[in-house]
Amino acid sequence: MRDFQQTDQNGFYGSFGGAYIPEILYKTVENLKESYLSVIESESFKKEYHALLKDYVGRPSPLYYAKRMSEKYGCQLYLKREDLNHTGAHKINNAIGQALLAKRLGKKRIIAETGAGQHGVATATVCALMNMPCRVYMGALDVERQHVNVERMRMLGAEVFPVQSGNKTLKDATNEAIRDWCCHPADTFYIIGSTVGPHPYPDMVARLQSVISEEIKWQLEEHIGRDYPDYILACVGGGSNAAGAIYHFLNNEKVRIVLAEAGGLGMETDKTAASLQIGTTGILHGSRIKLMQTADGQIVEPYSISAGLDYPGTGPLHCNLYETGRAKVLAVNDDEALQAAFELTRLEGIIPALESSHALALLPKMKFKKDDVVVLNVSGRGDKDLNTYLAHKDEIDYDKI
Repeated sequence: MRDFQQTDQNGFYGSFGGAYIPEILYKTVENLKESYLSVIESESFKKEYHALLKDYVGRPSPLYYAKRMSEKYGCQLYLKREDLNHTGAHKINNAIGQALLAKRLGKKRIIAETGAGQHGVATATVCALMNMPCRVYMGALDVERQHVNVERMRMLGAEVFPVQSGNKTLKDATNEAIRDWCCHPADTFYIIGSTVGPHPYPDMVARLQSVISEEIKWQLEEHIGRDYPDYILACVGGGSNAAGAIYHFLNNEKVRIVLAEAGGLGMETDKTAASLQIGTTGILHGSRIKLMQTADGQIVEPYSISAGLDYPGTGPLHCNLYETGRAKVLAVNDDEALQAAFELTRLEGIIPALESSHALALLPKMKFKKDDVVVLNVSGRGDKDLNTYLAHKDEIDYDKI
């Protein structure tokens, strides 16, 4: 069986990945490619990284048996509670790791992009902790709909730069971050928040997030006496929380992987972000991936009610999993995600992020056996999305909960 975890020497997962970068960034990216593995696999890095995950982030995050949801969907459902991490999402796992790497490489300044704001908050948090200046690029539309996260970043000392180009969302924030990086390659480290971008970022982010699946293995052993589930469910935009949840199970054929991408108003409309299913192969932000584009290669603007899934492509790891059939990918529309969010809130007392709600909306689309063990990654908490939830509360079918 092929090894789905690893890239080849050029950073490709199958036919997806690579490093397509401007010449001015070549030396910076090559230096990162040559050094990242030796740094993150060193004993000194691992000791400092895991100490921060334990004492600062609050890991391990619980693996919670959701009794009422299990009864409703006829399975044994466990929720991986990344929403309980410091800063409220899985993003902190990666931000801490990359910031430690940046310091070891002698970088003096941090930049980042963010959509829903969770990666921006995580990066701003780590930069405050490590006394490093930080600029976060965020689409102007996302600045409006994620106002609380913007203020959190500013309170933490980060400069938030609203991006006015394009449709003013995550793609455009990433464009601006790359422009900044091109202007300051010597002293600036770009902390990319997801499994996208040029190699080695997709591999590096997946490795740093793999603490999620590493914990799932021993937590399941404690709960059920074996270290793997029958199913793993996660939402996928760029792909970091999904990569973390599935990483240690990629080569175990007994584990079925099901991913939810943002259907928006429907894949058949022009208001969607379901790039794996409707996209074509192209190059975006330094990587060969499946993305939403016109016949002549112009990016089609994505749409999702969820700012964190509002991206026109998906990272190369997930593109390869979809292309090979290793992962099943389903589109979840806005209304389905909203319904799922209120369902989890009412049945289990957990308010999930809109991104995580897309994964929860997979449950009614699937048929489980009663003894199937299902692990679902709750990638973030819903505080940041309360205004959206309140705006749509009258559209929820409470009789279905």
